[in-house]
Amino acid sequence: MSEVVHTVTALLPFKIALIGVLGIGAQWLAWRLQRPAIVLMAIAGLIFGPLMSWLFTLSIVQNTDVLHGIVNAVMLNPEKDFGAVYRPMVGIAVAIILFEGGLNLRFTDLRDASHAVTRMVLVAAPIAAILGAMAAHYIMHLPWDISAMIGGLFVVTGPTVILPLLRQAHLPGRPAAILKWEGIINDPVGALFAVAGYEFIRFTAMGESTQFAITLLIFAAAVGAVFGVISGWSLAWAFRRGHVPEYLKAPVVLIWVLFIYVMANEVAEETGLVAVTAMGVAMANTKFAAMQEMRRFKENIAVLLVSGIFVVLTATLTLDVLQSFDLRVLGFVLAMMFVVRPVAVFVSTLWTGLNWRETLLVAWIAPRGIVAVAVAGLFATELQLIGREDGAIFVPLAFALVFATVISAGFTITPLSKWLGLAKDKDEGVMIVGANPWSLGLAKALKDMGISVLIADTNWRRLRGARLEGLAVFYGEVLSENADHRLDHTAFGHLIAAGPNDAYNSLVCVEFAPELGRHRVFQVSGQEAEEADTSGITYTARGRTLSTHGRTFDVLTRDWWSGWRFRSTTLSEEYTLEDFLEERGEDIDILVAKRPDGSLDFLQPDRKSKSEGSTILSFGAVLNKAPEKGHGQGQGRGEGAATNAPQTSDGSMPLVTKGELPS
Repeated sequence: MSEVVHTVTALLPFKIALIGVLGIGAQWLAWRLQRPAIVLMAIAGLIFGPLMSWLFTLSIVQNTDVLHGIVNAVMLNPEKDFGAVYRPMVGIAVAIILFEGGLNLRFTDLRDASHAVTRMVLVAAPIAAILGAMAAHYIMHLPWDISAMIGGLFVVTGPTVILPLLRQAHLPGRPAAILKWEGIINDPVGALFAVAGYEFIRFTAMGESTQFAITLLIFAAAVGAVFGVISGWSLAWAFRRGHVPEYLKAPVVLIWVLFIYVMANEVAEETGLVAVTAMGVAMANTKFAAMQEMRRFKENIAVLLVSGIFVVLTATLTLDVLQSFDLRVLGFVLAMMFVVRPVAVFVSTLWTGLNWRETLLVAWIAPRGIVAVAVAGLFATELQLIGREDGAIFVPLAFALVFATVISAGFTITPLSKWLGLAKDKDEGVMIVGANPWSLGLAKALKDMGISVLIADTNWRRLRGARLEGLAVFYGEVLSENADHRLDHTAFGHLIAAGPNDAYNSLVCVEFAPELGRHRVFQVSGQEAEEADTSGITYTARGRTLSTHGRTFDVLTRDWWSGWRFRSTTLSEEYTLEDFLEERGEDIDILVAKRPDGSLDFLQPDRKSKSEGSTILSFGAVLNKAPEKGHGQGQGRGEGAATNAPQTSDGSMPLVTKGELPS
């Protein structure tokens, strides 16, 4: 016995590292392949869990010592490997994941959301919970209490799965907003439904009457919610008053979440999940300066936990559990996809302004995510500990529903949205990352050419000029998970990173290249085109260089303040690009050409647009001489009106907010 314990203990560090490699490796592979990470993580868990368990049994039967040793080293059996630590480990991971979900729920965002979103949360979720419970009871033949837990939990739709799908389909407008906000809000709501169901089962298992169990359930939920809200407000107050130094704020939040989870469970058993969710909501709706740092920190923690916990939960599936996938499980999954979800959506969206096409798309796209599996794995263990062996069905049902909904939504959202006429045919909008006088002038010039523009920056004051010009803005870090939730990725098909930091510009381009295509991400050059700096950022780790001369940010800024401005010009048979360059000089920078069909062609060094009928946007010195007949603004040979940055009424000087002058 001691030898077995010693062997398990010796292998445990390796298996912990293996779980990390498999989880993060699956996330990376999903990013490279542009596939749902949740599916790849599940496959990794199945391979190193049930499959390796089968090979381990085979090695014993075949008496193959080499195979036996290798398989034993890499086989994941979390309940055996972690022993008594397994249950609290999963509980803590789920608590942090739910806290993260609560941290995304801001009441101001709900007020700004459409009426349909509110109805999807307040009406569709309860309907789906009731119909889901009926499906579990009548199809799976489960008791009503277990069925109620299943129906409540599976109202969740995973935002980490939905958001990439919305970008993939270029889905704009109301359907995208409904699907996005439903996923964000329902994630913790579904988990709380499951908590309520479990508490009811636990109280009745203790021999309490139904009325008394409901009373205790309400009391426990109230205690957890109050405990969480007070904890969140207290921590936010401590941050605002400076009682916690900046470098400790993120670690303090993590430890505080763990402490509140444990203490809430001590006060009233299993109310910890309610407490941490309420704590996240309270902090999300309390203003304090470190909120953005909190979001970035919890994003990193959440990625690690989601990756690890999903592999662990998948690996707990045994061959016996996998063999339990029968026609009843298939029937339950089909009922959830083709009956429960459509009925809930159609009923809840009546008289909300959605047309039948939008309603049909929303009814079909409902992929479940990590919260469904994590909470199912937690309560499957909890139910079995109180003698409810039928609770083991939670995990296989969760995985079956996740696989079916993620794969079906992933393969059908694009063709279905196009067939319904909801997807954009072309994505010619432009997002400019980095607000400065030059980029604001570029944004206004693009807008005047009829091109939609979005300016993004982490500094609200730098966005002032864009807001005064009526340009769409995004305030925040475009690389954060917060941007995944709040940045409309369907509003642009091209990206220009126009900040002063070349490394940051490159990072932004690399991040958006898989989504938009590498040919659609550009950045202001970090060095002159003719320079050959071998210490610079390699071509493969950056975006394409913007403009025909590849001027650097410093040079563009210098030229802007020396009086250079943007101007649009339409080319024709009579007025070609050669004529334009002869008139304006070879030194002028051409940035983009808008073709006659409305598509955009961003230009680079040594590549110029020669399409007749294209409107080119150039950046150069303003001509001092009065325009000749046929050469002037908006006349004969196609010279468009100058599209400068904010100007005074006589157009002589740009309006510049105090503090925006370059140092």
